Amino acid sequence: MRYIVRFQIPIESGNAALRDPKFGEKLQRVLSEMKAETAYFTTVDGQRGGYIVVNFDDASKIAAIAEPLFLWLKADVEFIPVMLAEDLAKAGPAIAAAVQKWG
Repeated sequence: MRYIVRFQIPIESGNAALRDPKFGEKLQRVLSEMKAETAYFTTVDGQRGGYIVVNFDDASKIAAIAEPLFLWLKADVEFIPVMLAEDLAKAGPAIAAAVQKWG
């Protein structure tokens, strides 16, 4: 299942992380270990943060993805399940059945 991982880094822990000369290396290692499909960095609610796209089928992998962000960056982390257009197309019959039953 594909997720968007939304994360927000508090100002102080973000400042401390950015002062580390190995920040870029650590970030690349974290993204590699979580097998990120892509990552976008921006402000989230006025603080440093971003969105990382990951794909995994075992819910136990949530911990391995979230913990580096929690422990290293003290980030708030949210997992948002998402679909590709192909996934939505496969859902067509289930959507039609729900509309028939509930719509």
